[in-house]
Amino acid sequence: MITTYQLRRLYPAVDEFPAEYPAPAPVHQRSWLIDGQLRPWDGPCQPVLSAVCLRGADGSLTQVALGSIPQGGEIEAEAALAAAVAAYDSGRGAWPTMAVAERIACMQVFAKQMQARRAEVVRLLMWEIGKSLADSEKEFDRTVEYIRATIEALKEQDNGNSRFLVVDGTIGQIRRTPLGVVLCMGPYNYPLNETFATLIPALIMGNTMVFKPPRYGVLLFAPLLEAFRSAFPPGVINMVYGQGSVVVPLLLGTGLVNVLTLIGSSKVADHLKKLPPKAHRLRAILGLDAKNAAIVLPDADLELAVKECLLGALSFNGQRCTALKMLLVHRSIAEPFLRRFVEELAKLKVGMPWEKGVSITPLPEPGKVAYMSELVADALAKGARVVNEGGGSAAGTLFYPAVVYPVADGMKLYREEQFGPVVPVVPFDELETAVDYVITSEHGQQVSIFSASPERIGSLVDPLVNQVCRVNINCQCQRGPDVFPFTGRKDSAEGTLSVTDALRSFSIRSMIATKQTEASEQLLDAIVQQHASTFINTRFIF
Repeated sequence: MITTYQLRRLYPAVDEFPAEYPAPAPVHQRSWLIDGQLRPWDGPCQPVLSAVCLRGADGSLTQVALGSIPQGGEIEAEAALAAAVAAYDSGRGAWPTMAVAERIACMQVFAKQMQARRAEVVRLLMWEIGKSLADSEKEFDRTVEYIRATIEALKEQDNGNSRFLVVDGTIGQIRRTPLGVVLCMGPYNYPLNETFATLIPALIMGNTMVFKPPRYGVLLFAPLLEAFRSAFPPGVINMVYGQGSVVVPLLLGTGLVNVLTLIGSSKVADHLKKLPPKAHRLRAILGLDAKNAAIVLPDADLELAVKECLLGALSFNGQRCTALKMLLVHRSIAEPFLRRFVEELAKLKVGMPWEKGVSITPLPEPGKVAYMSELVADALAKGARVVNEGGGSAAGTLFYPAVVYPVADGMKLYREEQFGPVVPVVPFDELETAVDYVITSEHGQQVSIFSASPERIGSLVDPLVNQVCRVNINCQCQRGPDVFPFTGRKDSAEGTLSVTDALRSFSIRSMIATKQTEASEQLLDAIVQQHASTFINTRFIF
């Protein structure tokens, strides 16, 4: 059994850090990126703490101090927005009017410089949010690959638009053009990858950016500031630091932000979308809440279902929007499923993020351990039990996963998105009960089905694809591969992300048109030959 004492002993004392992963030297960021400059920062600063704690001689736990970042406010937010607005210049700026091939070249410069800072970014990612070293490296590498894939997708898109169409006596050329100024806010659980999944396509399509890093996982952007500064024209990307409740309403209230991209909660998104003076002018690309369910049928491959549900529920401590946050298991197999699930859970290694093979690591969000404990206590008070030994034990920022059964309507775990290492399991007798759970949910991102029956899977897929945007058959819910569309229904998302969909989300189709006359043909030919326009061209990008 995992006890609180054992969890406490997993934290390192000052002299117990392994030689290859010493306690990090503090990083105190004293500059901020605005209008193409890394300006010195002499204002108030906000401390940055690690998810990892130090264990004192008396057993006390203290979060490791990683450094500090600027604590901006309304004045800095206004300056960053002004720089982005000036750089866009109502669509006349250097960046929005730049040829696609030139924007791609800038992005390639950025990617090269980013790759050179891999070790620093991975180290800060691991220490700040408690993500394992292996997963931190994977997040960085996946993000670099995402940039490359985005570049290739844009080449393909632009090459497909590099010809004139002639229809009913009208000559036209259709391309995708930027939307304007984008306010980008990413999440703490994938602060690099999820943030860049919106920031990169928004940038490369010619928009200018006001970028507010996530609350946790913010320090890792410090090594990338110079790459942003040198790779893109002044004002194309500007950083905003500070309390979101202060700076974000100010930015949106001006009406100068054209696009809001947020990976966060639906409640926050609902509030923010009401702030612009003309709300219909604000395009929103949102990744929001999810309570993805797994439906395990009696004929499911039990070992496969256990393996996939365990990964789906507890990868990165369950801190993923695509995590399986509800397991609906047919009552006839509930006991053997739980027995095997608990046996496999017990094999997961609990420890510090740099340890090889670690699965359960400290949680970065303040109050998260207390919230997990609250959810478990509520379920226990209403008739559920924790079925795994030591489930729910906690120490500092570590919370040992709790498998809670039987969860029922009326418990907080039944509907609330736990976003952490608590695994609620609901038994069902009639399949309609499981389907009804998905139908009545406020969320509609994904669902997983486990069965060996073509008939049962087929009968489930047809209604479920009209409730969620991805049905996973005999596998966990997940985002990738990045070329697949990633979105959701209901309160789970607005807009679609993927390598190609994101390019469309952050742009709009625009066209030129003229009558099909000899004079018009000669005029268009002259524009192309003289390279008089970056929009009107027939260039092929290799």
